[in-house]
Amino acid sequence: MSQTIEVPLWFLILILLFAAVTFASHFLFPSVRWFFRKRAERVIARLNQRLTRPIEPFKIARRYDMIQRLIYDPEVAKAISEHAALEGIPENVAFEDARRYAREIVPSFSATLYFTIGGRLARWVSRSMFRIRLGAFDRDQLETLDANATVIFIINHRSNMDYFLVTYLMSRASALSYAVGEWARIWPLSAIIRSMGAFFIRRRSRGVLYRRVLARYVQMATQGGVTQVIFPEGGLTLTGRVAPPKLGLLSYIVGDWEPGNRSVIFVPVAINYDRVLEDFYLIAADKAGVRKFKPPLSEIVAIIFKHIWQRISFRLKPFGTASVAFGEPLDMADFMKGRTGDQVDAVGTELMSRIEAVMPVLPVPLVARALLAGISTRDQIEAEVSANLADLARRGVTLPRRDAAKITDDALENLRRRKLVRESGGSYTLEPASEDTLAFYAASIAHHFDASAAKNR
Repeated sequence: MSQTIEVPLWFLILILLFAAVTFASHFLFPSVRWFFRKRAERVIARLNQRLTRPIEPFKIARRYDMIQRLIYDPEVAKAISEHAALEGIPENVAFEDARRYAREIVPSFSATLYFTIGGRLARWVSRSMFRIRLGAFDRDQLETLDANATVIFIINHRSNMDYFLVTYLMSRASALSYAVGEWARIWPLSAIIRSMGAFFIRRRSRGVLYRRVLARYVQMATQGGVTQVIFPEGGLTLTGRVAPPKLGLLSYIVGDWEPGNRSVIFVPVAINYDRVLEDFYLIAADKAGVRKFKPPLSEIVAIIFKHIWQRISFRLKPFGTASVAFGEPLDMADFMKGRTGDQVDAVGTELMSRIEAVMPVLPVPLVARALLAGISTRDQIEAEVSANLADLARRGVTLPRRDAAKITDDALENLRRRKLVRESGGSYTLEPASEDTLAFYAASIAHHFDASAAKNR
């Protein structure tokens, strides 16, 4: 027992390495995980005391546990069996496909990251670029929603700034879970977004197994009370108008709802901007007839450095106003009274209608509408803006706090700074190729006037 044994140095190093790994996995790692888990629970307990809608246990469950729960769900197991039979592959291969999809979808929420780094970054980015204004907003109505209900915000998608803006405005109320497209599945962005509670979806996937795994995750999150955000248009609007809804995620929620289940309340949210950062790319994609657009990396880097330099040199001017408005909530229990059958289309249509009803009316869309009508002088533009505001006010549309003169001056300055209009002797003319851009902004509020015209006929 006390004899000396000689072994090669490399073998000794290997033994020590295995011993260190075994010690860490059995003693060190569990203790470290327990320490951080307890710390996270204390952070969440403090947060829940001030949040309007506390963070549900489902959202803070361990990611590994959620993946296991998802892939062993009876409906997913059935889909795995059907997928194996359809593709002619062993069930264990189909099971690994489902596991890969689950790992891709399930987030890893960090309350510390969300409410410190994420919330502060969203606030800084939003306020450094825009004047933030609330449009239609019934605080009492939103604060008196059923505390046990699952609240799902349904938002029109105008810009990638939407994520920052909504996170900033809602960070005092709840932790939001976003459905994020494939554009964000790039390391390290994917890890950051997943830790913020977002889950990834493949919008172009047609695989039955993938859709079943995604559907069950969304349904589990809904049953677990997770506050969610859905952009039903399925991508950024290319025309400026609110696009018809794509009903994939909505169908998973509406199709799974039954009387007696946890209440589900949809809150429609409308977002509008005086300046959409991606407008040129969106307009070009619409003219090309393809949704796919990818700004060159060099342009993105140049824009970021320009923004930083303007901020450092105190020459940064906001891009205008960004406004968020909250529409009439839709309670599934109330909506389904007296209805039978598949109501996904009806829910989607109703929600988009409520979004359009509260769409914020901003200076640039109003002035763009006047310029496109051929009105050129500043006084005539102001008169047209004033008439439009009066028409909208009669129908109860929420309007900007500024008067017609201030709205006109702010919008014209914004458009002139962007070199979309030219001033000469008190008259404004459109710069070459600017008509499409002005039409993009005017389209965001066109439905308000379409409704007025229809009513007057």
